[in-house]
This record gives sequence, C-alpha cells and structure tokens, in this order.
Amino acid sequence: MTDAHRQTILVVDDAPANIDLLVNTLKGDYNVKAATRGERALQIVRSGDPPDMILLDIMMPGMDGFEVCRQLKEDFTTRHIPVIFITAKIGIEDEIRGLDLGAVDYITKPISPPVVQARVHTHLALYDQNRVLDQRVKEQTARLHETRLRIIQRLGRAAEYKDNETGLHVIRMSHYSRFLGEAIGMSDAEAELLLNAAPMHDIGKIGIPDRILQKPGKLDAEEWAIMQTHSQIGADILGDAGDSDLLEMARIVALTHHEKWDGSGYPNGLVGEDIPRVGRIVAIADVFDALTSERPYKKAWPVERAVALLQEGAGSHFDPKLVPPFLEILPRVLEIKDHYAEETASNETVATVTSAQS
Repeated sequence: MTDAHRQTILVVDDAPANIDLLVNTLKGDYNVKAATRGERALQIVRSGDPPDMILLDIMMPGMDGFEVCRQLKEDFTTRHIPVIFITAKIGIEDEIRGLDLGAVDYITKPISPPVVQARVHTHLALYDQNRVLDQRVKEQTARLHETRLRIIQRLGRAAEYKDNETGLHVIRMSHYSRFLGEAIGMSDAEAELLLNAAPMHDIGKIGIPDRILQKPGKLDAEEWAIMQTHSQIGADILGDAGDSDLLEMARIVALTHHEKWDGSGYPNGLVGEDIPRVGRIVAIADVFDALTSERPYKKAWPVERAVALLQEGAGSHFDPKLVPPFLEILPRVLEIKDHYAEETASNETVATVTSAQS
C-alpha cells in the first residue's frame, strides 16, 4: 500500500523515547506523525489533514491528555477521530474519566509493541465498520431524514420573510460552509450536518421587530443593540437539542456566527478558538455570500473585492487559519454561486438545500 493510501496515526507523548518506540512499532503499516505537547497535537489535528487515530499520553506539561481529548470531542470537526490513551496513570478513576471524555481505549506503559499493533488495528477496523454501519443507517432512514430537513429548511426560511435576504442565500452559504468543513478535515457526516444546520443561522431574526429588520437606512445605537440579540434569540428558539446533533449544531451556529476572532463580535465577545469552529466556518461563508449578492440596499461586490475583505479580516474578524482553505475552494464556491444565482431561481430550487451535492 502506498503512503498516500495508508491511514495516519498521531502519537502524542512528551518523552522522545516513547515516541520513537511507537513510531517504530507502527511505521511499517501506517503513516505516523508525532507531537510532544498537547497544544501542538491540536494544531496538527486542526491543520486540514487530520489523522485517522490519536495515541495520546495523559501526563504532559502544559495541556494534559485529558484536556486534549476534551477539546477534540467538543469540536464537530474532530470528534469522530478515535483516541487511545497510552499512559502509566491507569487508576480506575482515570480510566472512567478518559472513557467519559470519549476515548475508545487505554494502553498501559511500559508499552508492548504487539499490544499496540493489535489495539490500533482493532479500533481502526471498528471505526471503519462504524462508518459503514452509519452509511447503511443513513440510507435506511433517508426518507425520514428528508422530511425533517424540509421542516428545518422551512424554519430557516421563516426568518427570511422578515428580512431582505432570499432563500437562495441560505442555500449558497450552506454549501460554502460544507465545502470549507470538508477542506479542513471534517468527516462526510459532520460536513453534511453543517450543510443542513447552516440555514438556521439567522432564525433569531424572527424575534426582531420589522421596524428594525426592514429599516432602509442605517440603524441607530439602540436599534443595533436590538438587532444583535438575534443570535441569542436563535439559540433560544432552537433550545435544548436533546439527542439531535443537527439541532445542537444549528444552535451553536446561530449563537456564534457573529463572533469575531479578535473578540469584537457578539453576543458574547468570544475570542479566537473559544469560538466553536462551526461558527467560524459559517461566519466566512455568510459574509462572502452577503458581500457578493445584490440586496435592495446595495449592489453585489465583485468576487475579487470580497476576497480582499476576507484576507484583510483574517486575524481580526475571521479565523486566520480558515481563510486560506476557503480561498482554495473558491472555484467550487463560485460554481454554487452561479448555480443558485438569484435571477435563475425557481420555487423548487429555493426549497431544496440538499440538492447539487457536488
């Protein structure tokens, strides 16, 4: 099997000797990456080429393995990656804590190469089987899923009837969001989840008075303060998602897509990676489509001008690590932009967010 088709394992341990042992144990069958700090491990995973599995030490200086695992499992774009803790710290409380955080297994030190090989092989096989089962379940429940999606799409459009935007805006920006999620390593299932959650980003505008939403001129300070509440209103409308991953992602997107990388956004002034990554993704997709679309109060910007604004806003408004991959997928973005151009819309097209899944 060529390196390009081999699965990738990320080894995280602050002891070089342990890393060397694990790399030598696994390099015959897998591509192996290594990190000696938890912070560096997260950078590698979020780089756009995530590993298929992570072997993670617990006791490390700075960010320990538990915190690394927690952050991975809280992020929709990385939570699918299997994590195996490799550690000498194996009290029952530690084991329960790690499994509660989402790890799939423990391997104790000193490391036995045959055990490592067997566990890695087993959990990667289980991971592959789960993906196949997920696909089968998805196929078997397609009709019910489609019905739910259409209800959600109508919910997303309810806000548009109070605003100056069209149904095609949410279709376009939802596809842009999915493309960007895929470009940074989001699994197929999570990327499709984002495609269908993004249309609800502005559902909170239902709670904003018409005199503000439809005001032709600039909002005053009091009106702008009211307008900003639509993010929290949207999160409140979507509420407790229960066991629905789709509604939970939609709630997060509604709440956080107006946060800015430098902390100047709303409603909570979150900074940098404290903003959930799905919110950061949708922020770019939403702004790009708004800029390049005509509205009653403005002309559409040329694509080049919108790209320049994204580049200028990287590190202030936008996640600086997400702008470059968005520009890399720009040809796909422009295909969707042309496919769902305002002047060629039909009622059927407006109602179907999940078509043209190219």
